[in-house]
Amino acid sequence: MWNFGPLVKLRAFFSGGSLKIGKRPKMPYLPRFRWRQGTITIGDRVSLRSGVVIDAQSGTIEIGRNVSLNDYTVLLGHGGIRIGDDVRVAAHVVMASFDHGYDDVDVPIRMQANVKKPIVVEDDVWIGAGVKILGGTHIARGCVIGANSVVKGRTVPYGVYAGAPARLVKMRGGAAQAPTVALAEVRARRGQGGAVD
Repeated sequence: MWNFGPLVKLRAFFSGGSLKIGKRPKMPYLPRFRWRQGTITIGDRVSLRSGVVIDAQSGTIEIGRNVSLNDYTVLLGHGGIRIGDDVRVAAHVVMASFDHGYDDVDVPIRMQANVKKPIVVEDDVWIGAGVKILGGTHIARGCVIGANSVVKGRTVPYGVYAGAPARLVKMRGGAAQAPTVALAEVRARRGQGGAVD
């Protein structure tokens, strides 16, 4: 099977520092990179599958080591996206780090300013197929996000989330093994319906 990693690394070399790719990338299909005034940094041993779009726009996208982005994942980095190490992203996931302005009813939505809202995905996270991650989201270390969930706000470490909007459904490894701070947050959220902030 082809690996377009070396070709993409050559393109990165000529990008003037706007596109940086680490060692041993695995790209059996040619991903689509766009950066305009932004920057894209990809760590070592990253796997990018068919139809992946990484569009920094005017922001910054940072992807850690040992990350896989599966088919048709789209990252829109206008407000900034940071993905940690050892993250698995299933097919058809969208991360959009901004919101469209829409408050002024006298101005068409397309002409209103976007609001930048950074996205952070910490280490050791698994994001299921079809998940939408909205601007301002912070997914904590060790989380699992169920397929087709819509995530906005902060999650607790090692939480398992599902639904639209995403809600905490359980803890990885059982609540007894979860960090103490996360346990307190889980108990507080159960009293409030368990929704993400």
